[in-house]
Amino acid sequence: MGLIAATQGHAQETATNEAQSGRGDSNQTVVVTASRTNATKEDSPQTVRIISEEEINQQLQITSDSSQILSNLLPSYSPSRQKMSGSGETLRGRTPLILIDGIPQSNPLRPTGREAHAIDFSMVEQIEVIQGANATNGVGAAGGVINLITKRPEPGSFNQHVEAQITTPTSELDGDTLSYKTSYGVSGNSGDVDYLFSASYEDQGLFLDGNGNAVGVDNTQGDLMDARSFDILGKLAYWLDDNQRLQFSLNHYNIEGHNNYVSVTGDRANGVVTTSERGTPEGDAPYNRVWTTGLSYDHYDLAGMHLSALAFYQDYEALFGATNSATFQDPAIAPVGTFYDQTMAATSKFGTKVSLTKDDLWDERLKMTLGFDTLFDETEQYLYQSDRTYVPPTEYTDLSPFVQVDLRPVESLLLSAGARYEYAKLDINSYQTVAANNGVTVEGGDPSFNETLYNLGAVWKPVDHWSLFANYAEGFSIPDVGRALRGISTPNQSVNSIENLSPIVTDNIETGVRFENGRLAAELSYYESSSDFGSRLTEVDDVFYMQRQETEIKGFEASVDYQFNDQHSGRLAYSRMEGRYDSNDDGNLDAKLSGLDVSPDRLTASWSANWSDELSTFVQANYAFDKTFDEANREFDGYLLMDAAVGYQLPVGQVNVGVSNLLDEQYVTYYSQSALVNDERYFAGRGRTLTLGYRLDF
Repeated sequence: MGLIAATQGHAQETATNEAQSGRGDSNQTVVVTASRTNATKEDSPQTVRIISEEEINQQLQITSDSSQILSNLLPSYSPSRQKMSGSGETLRGRTPLILIDGIPQSNPLRPTGREAHAIDFSMVEQIEVIQGANATNGVGAAGGVINLITKRPEPGSFNQHVEAQITTPTSELDGDTLSYKTSYGVSGNSGDVDYLFSASYEDQGLFLDGNGNAVGVDNTQGDLMDARSFDILGKLAYWLDDNQRLQFSLNHYNIEGHNNYVSVTGDRANGVVTTSERGTPEGDAPYNRVWTTGLSYDHYDLAGMHLSALAFYQDYEALFGATNSATFQDPAIAPVGTFYDQTMAATSKFGTKVSLTKDDLWDERLKMTLGFDTLFDETEQYLYQSDRTYVPPTEYTDLSPFVQVDLRPVESLLLSAGARYEYAKLDINSYQTVAANNGVTVEGGDPSFNETLYNLGAVWKPVDHWSLFANYAEGFSIPDVGRALRGISTPNQSVNSIENLSPIVTDNIETGVRFENGRLAAELSYYESSSDFGSRLTEVDDVFYMQRQETEIKGFEASVDYQFNDQHSGRLAYSRMEGRYDSNDDGNLDAKLSGLDVSPDRLTASWSANWSDELSTFVQANYAFDKTFDEANREFDGYLLMDAAVGYQLPVGQVNVGVSNLLDEQYVTYYSQSALVNDERYFAGRGRTLTLGYRLDF
């Protein structure tokens, strides 16, 4: 659940030290808190990736784009759009559930695509990634779980750090293209109290592509360039005794555009990318504002059990830019084609997560976890300038008890099985659609759904260093309720009769092999992910429509980590996937899923070196292979991106120099090539960019 891990029955100091384990040390055994059962990576029947603080810091020397960081580290994660919106960015071809310390950031009713931009990654200490659908985390985990674990107090009574960065394209250095970032943090322990406070501020300038031209700004969906963001993170924890810990956490993230540029539409057919020029767009600047609050309680020895409880609240607002889209036109307001409007998506959700684990049953061969989760979500989307209903206020209730059992009949075999019951209910009042959808009145309703999700897995270690694993798991998600409701244009419809509101159950089968001998760690896995009544988006005249069709995604992944010596280490990873769907409801998967759903085949490689106590270097390469789709105008031309960073420890502080897109590759982003056929959003990626940073710990 993203809570600080501690071994039951240990003293307070031991538990605090345990909370720091695994930071930048891949050789230590790390508990995967997102598993809900405190399983280790080695005992997981699924592919699990633990991204350390060192890896995150290496990426932050190169980019602050959270989607780009995830894509660099996870080849099965889509290439970043490099925009405020990450819609179309998937994990293994399906949307992952993004958590911050176990608190869901994904919005099940009206996904905005901005879930990855809910926190500054400089606040993140570790990332747990469970790939593929799983039942234990409930709604939204069709593609897997990405749990962002925030910074924790460091050992010692008082620690501070301050950091500053400046970023510029190498092709041009002026005030318009410069970006600045600064952060400060303080943490410590005082008696029974742990505390942490951290703040960051970033102001990003104009991005340039590999040809030195301005990258096109996305005035509607929102952009990272020409935007400023800030993040405030606070934590306060109190040890009631040696085994009980209570923690309050608060994170506030805000990113908002400056509205200094307008896009200059490109020509996709002739390979002319969209660019930007000085100007003031219509309407207010797009922004993301997120408040995430959590109160957690851990009892590490409650009659020999571990009780973990979390109550959370999230308040989320996403404003999109103004456009004169046909969807927003209303002759009663202005002549058709002349009126600009923009949408505001607002969500507030409260929930709880409780689990109780007993791990010493049957002579310590059996571990059992019982849990109960709740989620109460209120979401609406309205037209910001005209105050019209776009997506009616919708209340969502989700109640989910679950049980998970791990059995080790012999030392070499671990069996796991579990079930989760999902009860979901929507409550929607009667509403009227916008004029573009004929302004019809839709009768309200309160449809409810229930599903029982199962998972079954095994990990077998026949000989030293080798393990085989297999897993079957079901994922549960709600389709884009907002898109289904706002698109109704036929009179006499009722919410209770809309089939598109039915949940999506995803079946995930995975099998693989692992090898680890201390210096070498390798993993190979194959997976199939299918849904009999899946969901995908189709685009017609720049408007996306939801289709409910059978879908299937198949793929395999391979990774090798090698520690050459104490100073040098490397990683090589590969992902390949293919997705198909039933286009005409005849039971045959006859068509390919587009880049809105599946990622390209990707190969990533990295090398880290500590040449001395003062000098360290990092180099990475990311190659996306060509990919073809059914539509010829969605063919993807792959590209190679290389990044490098150097760190040097000064007598006081450390200086870092990072270069992204080292070869200054001119390329069009994966989304712009393969997901959306559109001249206005035919965006190039960023060219070579230099980041100079300085950090002082004191």
